[in-house]
Amino acid sequence: MTVSILPRSGHAPALVLVAHGSRDPRAVGTVRALLDRVRELRPGLPVHLGHIELNEPLLPDTLARLTGTDVVLVPLLFGPGHHVKRDIPRMAAAARAHARVAAPLGPHPLLVEALHDRLTEAGWRPTCDADERRTSAVVLAAAGSRDPESTAGTRRTARLLSARLGVPVVAAYASAAAPTVPEAVRALAARGRHRIAVASCFAAPGRFAVQCAAAAPGVAAAPLGDHPALARLVLHRYDQVVAVSEGDGAYETSSAFDASEVFEPVGASLHSPLAVR
Repeated sequence: MTVSILPRSGHAPALVLVAHGSRDPRAVGTVRALLDRVRELRPGLPVHLGHIELNEPLLPDTLARLTGTDVVLVPLLFGPGHHVKRDIPRMAAAARAHARVAAPLGPHPLLVEALHDRLTEAGWRPTCDADERRTSAVVLAAAGSRDPESTAGTRRTARLLSARLGVPVVAAYASAAAPTVPEAVRALAARGRHRIAVASCFAAPGRFAVQCAAAAPGVAAAPLGDHPALARLVLHRYDQVVAVSEGDGAYETSSAFDASEVFEPVGASLHSPLAVR
C-alpha cells in the first residue's frame, strides 16, 4: 500500500480532520468548533471533516468529494492505536484523493497546554504549599488502547503534565488498558493523595469522557474541544507532513508519521499508581 501526496498546481493540500465519532449529540458541534478555530488560524486553507464511524460525514465520503485532490489527514486522536495505524491508512488508500496521514496529536507540549488550561477552568488551583503538594495528584483520563506505543505516549503526556503542575499525574484509561480511572483514584487515595483531579484527554464529549469524569472525586476537566492550543497542534501535525519548498514552490512530504520523533522510549512509568508516594 502506498499513500502519497502528488503535488500539483502549487496549492497547499487540503487538511482533513479525522474524528472518531460519537453517539453523544454534543460531539459533532464540538469538533466543528475546533475546525472553525483551525480555519481562523490558517485563512485560505481548505479544511474538511471526516469521521471514522458513528457520525456524518464519514471519512470515505469526505475523501470521495475530494477525488483528485492532495489531502493531509490529521487524526483527532492522541496516540498511534489501531485507528491511526490501520483504519485511517486503509480508508486513505481506498480513496481517489491523494492522501497522507499525519501523526496523532499526542504527546506534545501544546496538548499539555490545553490539558492544563481545561483543569484550571474546572477549578484546579496551583499547589504552593508543600503539604498540599504531598496530598495532591491528577489522573490523566484517556480512551485506552491495546497498542503499547499508544499507552507509552499517554504516559509521556502524563509526565509532561506532571512537570507543568508540580504534582504526580497518573495515566488511566476508559477501556483496553490499565489502570482504569477509578482504579487510579483509589490507588492515589490509598497513598494519602486526597486532592485528586481528573484531566480529560478527549477531544469532545462522549461516553468515555463522561464515564471518566464521573469517577473524579474532585475537579473534573472538560474535554479539550476547540481549545486554541489544540487547533495549533492540528496545524502543526499538518505542517509536519507538508513543507513548502524554498525552491520551486513544490511541496515536499514527510513520512506518515515517525514514531521516534513523536514518542521517546518509555519504561515503567514514574507516575504509575504503584510508584506514587
